[in-house]
Amino acid sequence: MKLDKIAKRFRIDKPRKFRLADHDPAECCGLSIDKDDAKILLAQGLERLTVLQDKLYASDRWSVLIVLQAMDAAGKDSLIKHVMSGVNPQGVEVTSFKQPSAEELDHDFLWRIAKRLPERGRIGIFNRSHYEEVLAVRVHRELLERQRLPDDLDGKKTWKHRFDDIRAFEQHLARNGTLILKFFLNVSREEQRKQFLERIDEPGKRWKFSMGDIAERKLWPKYMDAYEEAIRETSTDAAPWYVVPADNKWFTRLVVSGIVADALDGLKLDYPKVEGAALKELEAARKALLAEK
Repeated sequence: MKLDKIAKRFRIDKPRKFRLADHDPAECCGLSIDKDDAKILLAQGLERLTVLQDKLYASDRWSVLIVLQAMDAAGKDSLIKHVMSGVNPQGVEVTSFKQPSAEELDHDFLWRIAKRLPERGRIGIFNRSHYEEVLAVRVHRELLERQRLPDDLDGKKTWKHRFDDIRAFEQHLARNGTLILKFFLNVSREEQRKQFLERIDEPGKRWKFSMGDIAERKLWPKYMDAYEEAIRETSTDAAPWYVVPADNKWFTRLVVSGIVADALDGLKLDYPKVEGAALKELEAARKALLAEK
């Protein structure tokens, strides 16, 4: 199966029927290759992505927002490192959203997100995002209490309202030239266990681990329920979700790089044309430079 067809399998086009249990974190779509072949395929994809990013920057009409959400140890950081390694760093900005500051808590939940949106011609990557407001905040009710919402706004309809707000926010961005691609890296609980043990056992990775990871792991079912509803409520034509298997990192990287490249290709990007008076100026500059010989 070709990679472009594989990528389409993971787009959630019928969100109301979406069930996370129907998606296998270890799926590879029958693709059986070794690590060296995977690196070759990824390198080919990155070459294509590099050209498209150059056109995106030059045309200065579209911006691209890539949202990455996942449980711990699903490989978000390594995905960014490998998939975006070939693009011009001047045209890409990665934002990792941590717990909100006191200033951010004094604003609405989308305020800090809007501040970090990519400019036209650039790619913005959110390593965690506004979706934490319907994921971590939903699982940990005390985080919502810290936001000090008025009593009549902090009730049973909170999550419905936030889903409404997120859909409207993303629709607004899309209508103003932002291509939105949202990826849930679907890692299994067993694979997360393996990754945590590897972090503990390897001295060079121990800094990545904290006991908080174990506490969050115990809440796995609640997180899965929150992810399932969030994807159901917010996968739209303007901002689709892709649920990508994450137990095999090489496959995850191939799929995500292919989806991003295909989406950029769909924008019909090209370099700006130089015509008329501007072209005459270039011709004059060329003659002047040649005359210097």
